[in-house]
Amino acid sequence: MGLGAQNLTRDTVLASRLEVAGSLWQKFKGLMGRSSLDEGAGLWLPDSNGIHMMFMRFPIDAVFVGRPTADDPLVRPVASVHPGLRAWTGLVPFIRGAHGVLELPVGTIEASGTQPGDLVRLA
Repeated sequence: MGLGAQNLTRDTVLASRLEVAGSLWQKFKGLMGRSSLDEGAGLWLPDSNGIHMMFMRFPIDAVFVGRPTADDPLVRPVASVHPGLRAWTGLVPFIRGAHGVLELPVGTIEASGTQPGDLVRLA
């Protein structure tokens, strides 16, 4: 079973299939070179507090999350949401308190109702 992301606060799914960008190179490359991101898919960038949209061919939603909660190492609070980030727009400013980013298909934030302060489980 692969990694997924669920908004526990709203009981909605952010992604049923997440790829993990664990290395510095994987984080830099991110979704560059791809033509789209399938519905239900996403990219998890652990220990990241900023992203760039350079060389991207499509827009995305980005959900920045904080450190795991003390109660559950798989649950993280949402620090910031950025719907509809356009391709080729440069850097998204660093998000204070973020320790990971979910890059998701456009519309995911709106469809899931995700807001700062919500709790997200990565499992």
